[in-house]
This record gives sequence, structure tokens and C-alpha cells, in this order.
Amino acid sequence: MELKWLGHASWMLKAAGKIIYIDPYEGEYTPKGDMVLSSHSHTDHCKEDKLKAAVGPSTIFIAPADCAKAGVKPTSLKPGDKMKIGDVEVEAVDAYNVKRFRSPGVPFHPKGFGVGYLIRAEGKTIYHTGDTEFVSELRKLRGIDVMLCATGGTYTMDNDEAAELTLAIGPKAAIPMHIWDTDPTAYKKKVEAGDATKVTILKPGEVYKP
Repeated sequence: MELKWLGHASWMLKAAGKIIYIDPYEGEYTPKGDMVLSSHSHTDHCKEDKLKAAVGPSTIFIAPADCAKAGVKPTSLKPGDKMKIGDVEVEAVDAYNVKRFRSPGVPFHPKGFGVGYLIRAEGKTIYHTGDTEFVSELRKLRGIDVMLCATGGTYTMDNDEAAELTLAIGPKAAIPMHIWDTDPTAYKKKVEAGDATKVTILKPGEVYKP
């Protein structure tokens, strides 16, 4: 198993003989994916030309219904729903805002708009947070081997909130993403001061092997 950070919230996961792309937006998408996951329809998580590059005739596309782009219709999972393809299981979890608003009373990511994903393969669980804050439903998550955690603030958790969620879940390892212009070392310091979780900071194009 290996994870390659393509940039922003975009990843390539190689696991159980499958190529899995998550949130296609940055980086290169070759070879075609066996599976492509999008957390929600915002362009920086589901960019049409990148999706088109990632999807082939046999690709399974898992995403909210409004991610239908480039003629590709997704299979949608609600939080708690699971789907198994070969030896890979995907489960959707909650991802939404409660205090970050586009305008008064209108969150950037309303509840039900997007999801995060748990990807289980080879006896390991990878958690991609999607765009979320530390919402109550996430407290119950356990058994995470690698947490891909949005830390950039503005639309998602900032470093402090992301560290609090990471400490609450207790993954074996965590990697910050969706960083914008923030300093991920602040996240790393807070997590590693309070828990056994090891935080790895990647540069786009780098590979992590769980």
C-alpha cells in the first residue's frame, strides 16, 4: 500500500491491486483509476478535466450526485453507507461546517452536501476528512491507520481544530492536506505533543507508505 499526495486534497492510493484517486484537482492522473472518490462538488475537489483524466471505461466513481461531470455519473454514499469493490471497502462519513459561513446562516459546506471517506484495504484504514470541521459525528471514529486531514482554515478546520480532531480519533499516523498558506508544522507540534500519532508533512508528489 502507498499514498501519493498529488496536492491540495488530491491523492493516489495504491492498495489491494487497485489504483484509487481521491478528490481529483491537482497532479497527474495516469494510469486510469480503478476507483475515483470525490468528497464534494467544489472544483478544488472534483475538477472536470482531472476527473476526465482519472476515469476510464471500467472506473467506479463514488461521489455526491452533483459531482456528475465530464459525462461521468457517480455512485453516491451517505454517511454510514459502505461499498466494496474487490478487496477495497469505502465508507462515507460526515463532513460539514457548523461555524464557517459563506453568508449569514449559509455554511460553505452544509450538512449533507459532502462527505469524508474511510477506505479499508490490506488490513488498514485510511481516513480522508474531506472539507469539514470537528463535528460531533466524527468523535466515534476509531481504528484509523492514516488520517488525511484538512488543516487550512477558512473553509475547513484550522491547525488547532484539526489537531483536536486528530487527538480525539487517535490515528496511528496523520498527514495534513488542504493547507493553503498555513504552516502545517503547527498542526504537527500540537498532535505529537498530545498523542502517539505520528504526523508526516509531505510535499506534492511525495509518497507515504503506511
